[in-house]
Amino acid sequence: MSEDNKVVAEVRENFGKGFARRLRAAGKIPAVIYGHGTEPQHVALPGHQVSLLIRRANALLDLDINGKSQLTLVKDVQKDPVRQIVEHIDLLVVRKGEKVAVDVPVVVVGEPFSGTVAMLDTATVSLEVEATHIPQTIEVDVEGAEDGTQITAADLVLPAGAALVTEPETLIVGVSVPLDTLAAEEEIAEADAEVAEEQSEESEAASEADQN
Repeated sequence: MSEDNKVVAEVRENFGKGFARRLRAAGKIPAVIYGHGTEPQHVALPGHQVSLLIRRANALLDLDINGKSQLTLVKDVQKDPVRQIVEHIDLLVVRKGEKVAVDVPVVVVGEPFSGTVAMLDTATVSLEVEATHIPQTIEVDVEGAEDGTQITAADLVLPAGAALVTEPETLIVGVSVPLDTLAAEEEIAEADAEVAEEQSEESEAASEADQN
């Protein structure tokens, strides 16, 4: 657990949209902590620090609440759709060693076979992992993959201790020749065929002329 994830949280007892607006105006983010059968706890978090931390998927925050440490997982971030300002955060109580279900982004690495492209069909995969060992991404290596290659969830290389929750047969990445490339190749083939036919007709005509 990085020291950068330590956040001082202020317990808040006032609620409502008006109070939330005042919090945000003061550079703080309203949040609620829940889980493990505890009563939801409302807190205010330092806006700038937390906004940076939650850029990472499944961010883990080690909260200092009145001097007591509480490990939490960011489960939901609500943003203003226009200004993209963080309006509220939902935090799930977790414990070291505990396993949690999370959606982890998939990243494609490597270059497929020349003339083909790798299309990401599923952007995230669901995993069950230890709360303190959540991977930032899952990489899919397509180096040299040829047309028709399909990589499913079952083919993914997962970190130690992680279990796949997504259906194993789910398509993650497909490798294929782009449609525009196929269309261009068909046009070239048709043009070549027409040229060959014209040359054949000209050859036949020249042969008939010679015979006459």
